Amino acid sequence: MKYIRFTFAIIFLGLLVQFSAAQDASDIVKKANELIRAKSSKAELSMEVIKPDWSRKMSMKIWALEPDYTIILITKPAKDKGMVTLKRETEVWNWMPSVRRVIKIPPSMMMQAWMSSDFTNDDLVRQSSIVEDYTHKIIGSEEINGYDCYKIHFTPKPEAGVVWGKIISWITKKGTMELRADYYDEDEYIVKSMLGSKVKKMGGRTIPTYWEMVPNDKPGQKTVMEYHSVEFNVKLKKSFFSQQNMKRIR
Repeated sequence: MKYIRFTFAIIFLGLLVQFSAAQDASDIVKKANELIRAKSSKAELSMEVIKPDWSRKMSMKIWALEPDYTIILITKPAKDKGMVTLKRETEVWNWMPSVRRVIKIPPSMMMQAWMSSDFTNDDLVRQSSIVEDYTHKIIGSEEINGYDCYKIHFTPKPEAGVVWGKIISWITKKGTMELRADYYDEDEYIVKSMLGSKVKKMGGRTIPTYWEMVPNDKPGQKTVMEYHSVEFNVKLKKSFFSQQNMKRIR
């Protein structure tokens, strides 16, 4: 009987440790996500699409009221100026000033490239949630750009409508900054990597301000996004994120 009780205690302790580790991993992911999201934000950034035979650079402003509302306004170059992407909860639209039309993006197009970049519509408006749609587990520690990081495995929840078979993320132990994320398909094949660098203080927080999205199967191709300014927890109302405002925002 004592042996049975001892064995049960060992099993229970092991399960408790596993549960605690899972909780810790989820807390780390949540803190990393909150570091760059906040409850609301306003940012100015540039994006450069780099391919072997051409490149293209754009400037934009982004307003976000997490987690359901986002507006992205293209400010440069002149031919794209005024284009707007709007997300309201589960719906996404594009405003095309050249033809003066609002086009709704169906869910089937969320994984298509945004503005010919290596970021998808989902990446830009965060239709899926790395916090809510995945379970998390610390699988090791590694150094990235001189920072000691947790290596965390993301497994999609059965009911989550996500396309990634898994994500591996590196988050700094100090400051909870995500510096790398590898995205895999359902066959365990790595599709692309997102790399963060140029850590500096911006908007009162220490964050990576330079991001590269690198597709695994396209040598010489990547998309770079660099933040030039960001404000966190700004005053924004849901009414700001409207189709009417898409046409007049500056």
